[in-house]
Amino acid sequence: MQELTPRQIVVELDKYIIGQHKAKKSVAIALRNRWRRLQVPEELREEIMPNNIIMIGPTGVGKTEIARRLARLTNAPFVKVEASKFTEVGYVGRDVDSIIRDLVDISVNIVKNEKTQAVQEKAQEMAEERLLDLLLPARKSRSSNPSEELAKTEPDLGPSKQEEDTYKETREKIRGLLRKGKFEARQVEIDVPKDSFPMMQVISPMGVEDMGMNLQEIFGGMMPKKYKKRRMSVEEARRLLEQEEAQKLIDIDEVVREAIDRAENSGIVFLDEIDKIAGEHSKVGPDVSREGVQRDLLPVVEGTNVVTKYGMVKTDHVLFIASGAFHHSKPSDLIPELQGRFPIRVELQSLTNEDFERILTEPENALTKQYAALLKTEGVKLAFKPSGIKEIARYSTEVNDRTENIGARRLHTIMTTLLEDVLFKVPDEREEKVEVTAEVVQTTLEDIVKDQDLSRYIL
Repeated sequence: MQELTPRQIVVELDKYIIGQHKAKKSVAIALRNRWRRLQVPEELREEIMPNNIIMIGPTGVGKTEIARRLARLTNAPFVKVEASKFTEVGYVGRDVDSIIRDLVDISVNIVKNEKTQAVQEKAQEMAEERLLDLLLPARKSRSSNPSEELAKTEPDLGPSKQEEDTYKETREKIRGLLRKGKFEARQVEIDVPKDSFPMMQVISPMGVEDMGMNLQEIFGGMMPKKYKKRRMSVEEARRLLEQEEAQKLIDIDEVVREAIDRAENSGIVFLDEIDKIAGEHSKVGPDVSREGVQRDLLPVVEGTNVVTKYGMVKTDHVLFIASGAFHHSKPSDLIPELQGRFPIRVELQSLTNEDFERILTEPENALTKQYAALLKTEGVKLAFKPSGIKEIARYSTEVNDRTENIGARRLHTIMTTLLEDVLFKVPDEREEKVEVTAEVVQTTLEDIVKDQDLSRYIL
């Protein structure tokens, strides 16, 4: 994070999101401020609150993508939730604390994966030794008959020096063949954990879907872990054994401590559709008070302690990024207390025809590049001519203007319809090259776009 300046963050975001410079600038500053806060002396550090952001703009202009890419840049715990999913306390639905529990779960997984990568080499070595034990079991005793063992007057001195040398030599030969992949299909028998937890109903204020409690951890010795024998290939067994050995090398308590710290100081929560809980609640139907949901969200955004299965988590320094189209409401319709917790407001612009052309070609994950990569797996080169790109962008803009404006997501519907026949026929016809020109786009889409009913339901 120290190496990522706000300018560099914007450059990284530019690789995937076209335009919206003002929004990128705001989130880049907010992200850099998190690193700055951690460098401040401890007595002042706790007083510096994150500058939460509301992004205002129509659907499909890049709001979610900005937040998601921001989290990936710093490998920060990130959770995206729809504000409309939550209901006022006392009604059926998810409670807002589940946002933080989800964030901590994600943080634990991130840290665990990092720790696993750090010990992967050692885990592979240990898994290899266990595989060798399975392929070439060690000699236990000179006698296989237990009655003979009891009748012995002399103790069994174990294998002789010559037998030990032969065993080691054979083991090294098998190791060499194992590393060359000669035993991948060989079947071995290993012990795997057996899930044998009794079915029981747990009543909790968290809600059953948010508990995620491991009964094995709770009851410990009362419910010892059981194993069962399972036959599998060496290839499959290696993956399983590597995971087991990596888990043994990781200190889970340290993982949890680091994960909670990362969630508290680097966590990002993206609250989508916040405009759906703004304004007065509906007077018709079973709609739950929108203001009630806002009041439930307030303590979490403001800073509170949330109980999770890993312990208490403080939300004071979690960065909240909210977004909404605000077609039928405005940010000032939110309750004043919640408005005050989102001091930075950024408006994102609707996408133009030129933006669509850039979206189709410039980003590293552009749709044209995705479809070209998909068809390359069939040995087919998919080429988009500049004239074809212009036509796709023009049709996308036209359909957005005439029907619902869903922004860049319209490109997905247009491209799917445009390439449907190509994707269907390619495996059988074995063409070497497919070119998308203006004529191809017009021939495929013109009739659909002209017919308003067809364009409404197909595009």
